[in-house]
Amino acid sequence: MPAYTLRQLEYFSAVADARSISAAAAALHVTPTAVASALSELERILRTQLVIRRKAHGVTLTPTGVYLRRRVGDLLRDADELQLAVASGGRELVGPLQVGCYSTLAPTVIPPLMEWVRDHHPGIDMTVITGGQDELPGRLAAGALDVVIGYDMGLPDDLETRLIYEAPPYAILPPDHPLARRDVVTMPELAAEPMILLDLTPAAEHTLRLFADVGLTPVIAQRAKDFELTRAVVARGFGYSILIQRPGVNRSYEGLPIAVREIVEPSHSGHVCVMWPSRVRLTDRAAALIEFATENRDRLDPRGRAAESLA
Repeated sequence: MPAYTLRQLEYFSAVADARSISAAAAALHVTPTAVASALSELERILRTQLVIRRKAHGVTLTPTGVYLRRRVGDLLRDADELQLAVASGGRELVGPLQVGCYSTLAPTVIPPLMEWVRDHHPGIDMTVITGGQDELPGRLAAGALDVVIGYDMGLPDDLETRLIYEAPPYAILPPDHPLARRDVVTMPELAAEPMILLDLTPAAEHTLRLFADVGLTPVIAQRAKDFELTRAVVARGFGYSILIQRPGVNRSYEGLPIAVREIVEPSHSGHVCVMWPSRVRLTDRAAALIEFATENRDRLDPRGRAAESLA
């Protein structure tokens, strides 16, 4: 039987994250003396030095401390999961669930997930963090999020992904644009017109790749870093845009009409995925959310919901 305690491991983990005994104590709402004593006792039990303490300069992890920090996270999470499962008798999912979502996807993907939690798992405390796809994987790696929903573009290699639905690119145009008279448009036709580029990662990279794949360079008239602003500028007649995520209505935020046209044989479609670090064991709550999202993709895919509303 191990001689160390979960409390000692918790205190060590806090010190490793904060790189300071006093900062760890503040985060844990205990005294620095209590943290220092638990750390010293853990080092005595394990018969090794875990940190190098430097007065006024915080602490530095030793190689053994780095190894323990990698292992202790899973152990503490398992202990928390066991406590939550026992408290409910294993009958229901309870506890926190931190979900990150790419900002343009959130308005159509997150509400069905919140509804699923409310109706079927009220014991789950679900928190949603939206942001850019260039920042959310970092939050996953830091342990601040359980899962992230986004596109499978430009992702780190250490992520597991599960496909939710495919999202082919499409063009939006002012209703009186000559190309709006067509049922479909081609990349060469679009390349000759002024474009409003949604200048977000990975949207911008994906759009420019579509043109590069057919040997074309678009005429970028404006750049916008907001999804709804892009749609609003198009509706005002300043140009067209290429998007992946599809709102349920073809109107701008101002209520102006927008013409939506499919693109003939685009070279790449977006893939909306749920992702998590491959080295991290999923909680029961995160695993249940992944299962629901992948088995109910029509409820999350705005195209499926649009077809259902017309039936």
